Amino acid sequence: MDSNDVDDKDSGPEVQLNFPASVMSRIEELMGGTEQFDSDEFDAVSYINRVFPTEQSLSGVETAAARCEFRLAAVQHDIRRLVRAQHDQRIAGHEALLEAQKCISELALQVTDINKKAERSESMVRKITSEIKQLDCAKWNLTAAITALNHLHMLAGGAASLRALATSRQYKELVLPLQAIMEVLEHLECYREIRELNALREEVHAIRADLAAQILQDFKQAFTGAAAGAVSARTLGDACGALDALQPRARTDLLAWLVRLQLQEYEHLFSAEQEQAWLSHVSRRYAWLKKHLLSFEQTLANVFPAHWRLSERIAYQFCKVTRDSLTSLMAARRSELDCKLLLYAIQQTHNFELLLHKRFIGTEPNTETLEASGGVKEISFDDENETPEQTEGQNTNSSPWLGLIGSCFEPHLSLYIQSLDTNLRSLMDRFIQEAKTMELSEVSETGSGAGGVLASCADLFLFYKKCLAQCARLSTGEPMIELAGVFQKYLREYARNVLHSCVPHAHTHAHAHTLTVPALVTNLHTFLNDATHRYTKQEIAKITSVITTSEYCLETTVHLEEKLKEKVSPALANKIDLGPEQDLFHKMISTCIQLLVQDLELACDPALQAMTKISWLHFDTVGDQSSYITQIIMHLKNTVPVLRDNLASSRKYFTQFCIRFANSFIPKFIQNIYKCKPISTVGSEQLLLDTHMLKTALLELPSIGSEVKRQAPTTYTKVVIKLMTKAEMILKLVMAPLDNNLEGFVGQFLQLLPESTIAEFHKVLDMKGAKLSKTQLSALDALFKETSKSNNEISK
Repeated sequence: MDSNDVDDKDSGPEVQLNFPASVMSRIEELMGGTEQFDSDEFDAVSYINRVFPTEQSLSGVETAAARCEFRLAAVQHDIRRLVRAQHDQRIAGHEALLEAQKCISELALQVTDINKKAERSESMVRKITSEIKQLDCAKWNLTAAITALNHLHMLAGGAASLRALATSRQYKELVLPLQAIMEVLEHLECYREIRELNALREEVHAIRADLAAQILQDFKQAFTGAAAGAVSARTLGDACGALDALQPRARTDLLAWLVRLQLQEYEHLFSAEQEQAWLSHVSRRYAWLKKHLLSFEQTLANVFPAHWRLSERIAYQFCKVTRDSLTSLMAARRSELDCKLLLYAIQQTHNFELLLHKRFIGTEPNTETLEASGGVKEISFDDENETPEQTEGQNTNSSPWLGLIGSCFEPHLSLYIQSLDTNLRSLMDRFIQEAKTMELSEVSETGSGAGGVLASCADLFLFYKKCLAQCARLSTGEPMIELAGVFQKYLREYARNVLHSCVPHAHTHAHAHTLTVPALVTNLHTFLNDATHRYTKQEIAKITSVITTSEYCLETTVHLEEKLKEKVSPALANKIDLGPEQDLFHKMISTCIQLLVQDLELACDPALQAMTKISWLHFDTVGDQSSYITQIIMHLKNTVPVLRDNLASSRKYFTQFCIRFANSFIPKFIQNIYKCKPISTVGSEQLLLDTHMLKTALLELPSIGSEVKRQAPTTYTKVVIKLMTKAEMILKLVMAPLDNNLEGFVGQFLQLLPESTIAEFHKVLDMKGAKLSKTQLSALDALFKETSKSNNEISK
């Protein structure tokens, strides 16, 4: 064994310890640097010279040698010990391996023995179970044979007894044997290849067919034969039980015959040749069925089982016959139809269908009604409880009875739509006449002030609501599309002939009632351009009334469109579009607001003209605000509070008015500032003061003259500040000196007015009274364009 093997066996897990350099040097010093001996570059001479550098140190040579010999002896002892231990371990391992191989051999022998025993056990179990399976199969075959024989015996004996019972009309005693025989036939379905069994099966089917025919004949004899009543009611009742045990076809044939028999008299009395078959006598049809069902239930209802629901079947067939009869009658006598007669027939039919629904389904209609509230109120098309008929419709939406007869009237509902058109035409004529003679006191007030919604508007949409509810009960198909067209027609009519005629001076445009929608919009814009005088308070009240009414019409029209789409069949919903009418009301509101803006601007025009006539060059002192500003503020205080009160219910449109006025008036004020030339520095200061006072007044415009001070809308405030700041910057530029520093002035101009044009630059120079030659002006223009271009590039 070499020394490498010893080292390998003796080595354990290596643990690396890292000590500081000072510690390591001290250890080497104590150990005599033994780690060096392991190095391949170890030089013994150098080591000895390092350990014994002087002659005096040689005195310790013997001690060092003794120490080395002792260390060497210890190492040799360890090597011998490890070699002996390694030898002993190899011998013990070999013995353990031999012992394990011996155990494995013994275990293999035991496993082989177990497998042989298992195979023998399996063979024995297989032999035992094969005999049991044979016994089970024999038992199953024997049981099946006995059961089949019993079924065959029952079938053979039952067929004979069944025929005997049928011949003697013992229907009650026949039911149970018949059910038993039918169950037996089901069990014997797997033996169809046996000829004798097939013969018995065919015999049973023949008995059943004969029995069904016999029962039908008994009923015919009992109800229509010469010896009517020869078959007792008890026998007929038993026969009904026997029919339930037969195939469903037999019962269906009998029920169809019975229903036709019950309606023979009805079909004769109300045939097309009879006068009472016409719509004017439709209630007689329904009275006949009520009377007939009452008589039938009192005399014959006990004969038939309750689950047959014979009364319901008679009523259902009655509805189908009536629908077909009325359909053919109305097609043949269409010229005699009118709306009043059609609505009478529809109402009578609807009431009758509700009665059938209540009788055969049991839904009690809810007849809750809402009391009508006075005054102008929001017309909600979601309110379906306005009338009892609407409430009943809610509770019976899914009833099979509703519309069973009434569907025949749907192709003729155009008469109803035409009638609504006629009624709306007369209603609209009344509205137009009222609008022409309308005074301020006749405006329906929704708030505390004038300018409320016109009463005619609420009346129109209330009529629309009733029409929609009634038509939705009659049909959800094409008639609803026709109704939507009528609604659109009169919404446009109301806008152009009622609302337009309420606007002051609208009567000056001839033939207003013949205007189309585009022509109406053009007419309104022309009307804007024709405004040459101020409106009175009454005329302003009319304009604001048109605004609030148009807003009401707009919001209700949106709701009306949603309700129409909800009521109509889903396949037709995309055909309903009231968008053009909504746009028309939008334009009406916008035009009226613009009229009010022009009216206020017209009031302020004299003051603006007075501003341009002041000699701003000769001002020597700055005083209070000028008289023209006082006049403008006075007009604002006189006009805006009236508009605010009139538009109290339409606050957003009052805000629109303020914004439009600011966007229109302030640019006009700026244009008049440009006309104030030449102007001195003191005059510029005075004009700047006036501008600041006007800005303050405009910022307070929404609440001017009001005891309650509200903060102006942010949108409006931004508009005023932006435009009035431009006016102030113009005046500050006019006050800025040139001092032969034209380039600096151009830079200052573009800094204060970055969005200005070169034309505005020239206007400011004119206001300053600058005397520039053409060369200087051209150089300034070039500098303006260059500076403006560079500023734009920097901003980008």
